[in-house]
Amino acid sequence: MRSLEVKNRTSAEGIKSLRLITAIKTPYLPDGRFDLEAYDDLLNMQIVNGAEGVIVGGTTGEGQLMSWDEHIMLIGHTVNCFGGKVKVIGNTGSNSTREAIHASEQGFAVGMHAALHINPYYGKTSLEGMVSHFESVLSMGPTIIYNVPSRTGQDIPPRVVHTIAQSANLAGVKECVGNDRVELYSENRIVVWSGNDDQCHDARWSHGATGVISVTSNLVPGFMRELMFGGKNPSLNAKLMPLIEWLFQEPNPIGLNTALAQLGVVRPIFRLPYVPLPLAKRVKFVDLVEEIGRENFVGEKDVQVLDDDDFILVRRY
Repeated sequence: MRSLEVKNRTSAEGIKSLRLITAIKTPYLPDGRFDLEAYDDLLNMQIVNGAEGVIVGGTTGEGQLMSWDEHIMLIGHTVNCFGGKVKVIGNTGSNSTREAIHASEQGFAVGMHAALHINPYYGKTSLEGMVSHFESVLSMGPTIIYNVPSRTGQDIPPRVVHTIAQSANLAGVKECVGNDRVELYSENRIVVWSGNDDQCHDARWSHGATGVISVTSNLVPGFMRELMFGGKNPSLNAKLMPLIEWLFQEPNPIGLNTALAQLGVVRPIFRLPYVPLPLAKRVKFVDLVEEIGRENFVGEKDVQVLDDDDFILVRRY
């Protein structure tokens, strides 16, 4: 019997065509452990509504708050339950090349289809060091490079991407700098996904992006699929913009965690340092759901404001 690693191993070509990839939320139990039942329900909602891939343990999924054991377990669980229906992309990036290699080795061993890798953050490195870091992790398997200088403190400039694009394992780039950068890569036949939900419609239809790696699709996957598959749709894009702006008024995933709790899709539990949005903003979310239509959001329960006391903040887990 072949291992999951062999059965699920795909080439970078199998990732390049994905148009809607959801950066999936990780739900919790009251003691801070993963709520796998809620996670499975949320992931199944993504698949039913047309998501083609998921990022497991990314920023949205709070990989930064996980131990590596938790991280690899969640990747393996996702592959085991959903790997035949959706591409599983594990966030195995690190600012330590050694850690990134080891985590990627483990991720591919449990069957993930591709890895997501960020540039070394905080300590940073030279551009030559960045190239060496990415070349090291690209050797492990299909990889998406993630550029988000607002979080890392350092841009991945095009000359770095053009250098590592020689690797057959580079599936593409998740780009958060903006649509000028998206267009630069698409013109040079480098696959690129928008990392900004507020720009993804124009990125897809006017700047050559293959699609989006989305936070908002956790909430309205059907609408996000329509934005990526249905052709130019400025009216739908405008309809979703107030929701997107609400989601990102505080650093992601604070807004998403609050919203999913209000929809009754996950328990209202936060691993610190994340805390829910304040009451006035929770009231605003209820208004947004009513304006857009509850039927367009994930879950079946009525949307609620929730009181401050309804939320559990987990310090140690």
